[in-house]
Amino acid sequence: MKTIRQGTVGKAILRLVQTSTGYSGVVLVDDKRKIIDGDDPDDVWRQLHDVVARLNPHFFGYNGARIRFLHFFPEGFADARYISDERDYKWNAKTILDKAAPLGEALSGKGFGEGALSAYRATTLLSRFEKARFEPLLKGPEADDFIQAAAAFTQGDGRHALGAMAAILKRHDSAKWTVATYLPFLWKPAEHIFLKPEMIRAFAERVGHPFAYIYKPELDIAVYDSLLDLAKTTKEKVVDLSPRDMIDIQGFMWTAVKYKEEVPADSQ
Repeated sequence: MKTIRQGTVGKAILRLVQTSTGYSGVVLVDDKRKIIDGDDPDDVWRQLHDVVARLNPHFFGYNGARIRFLHFFPEGFADARYISDERDYKWNAKTILDKAAPLGEALSGKGFGEGALSAYRATTLLSRFEKARFEPLLKGPEADDFIQAAAAFTQGDGRHALGAMAAILKRHDSAKWTVATYLPFLWKPAEHIFLKPEMIRAFAERVGHPFAYIYKPELDIAVYDSLLDLAKTTKEKVVDLSPRDMIDIQGFMWTAVKYKEEVPADSQ
């Protein structure tokens, strides 16, 4: 047998080996051992991570996330409290951005730095420290380049535009997913989602999605692609609740992970 892949997730050790008949994977956690066999190495590796996810004491799966969300907002995405607490302020920020820096004009236009900054200031999605560090960029000579790159990313120029944003943001000590995904999320919430790493990693761990281990802080398109897959999968799981866009999906994830009131035991 030949080991072709290995890694760790928390305390769990994962190993994938090639055998004479296919592939075999093993998960070792404390005194527990689980073996997965199969013909596709990528599928076996994914199943190993599924095993690890279910060993997480906080795991609740998509159904558990749904139960938690409906506990707090019984009418789902139409719930008046949900709309006022989780949706309205984000939509207000979108309205500000659309007026101050329209996507079509931002692709090649200039002078939208202050307008974009007003949209960043309109929510608490970024911490005040992130905003303070990032603000000089939008007031400086690289503002146009950054906004044009963010607009190009929004319109589908993923890898190249993300790389351009990363290069600019690094010079301002702001190469963060929160900064990079904010404008695309507001410009096109039907397609893009805001990445708050700690929260979304926690959600991914609790539902058993690969984003939990694919994530890294560097602005890498593979990370964002995995995030979009998580968002798409989540949307499919709650499609009967009629989510309008990724603002609703982001709000669903946040509620499932961060809301702390008592929830029914069967959500676990």
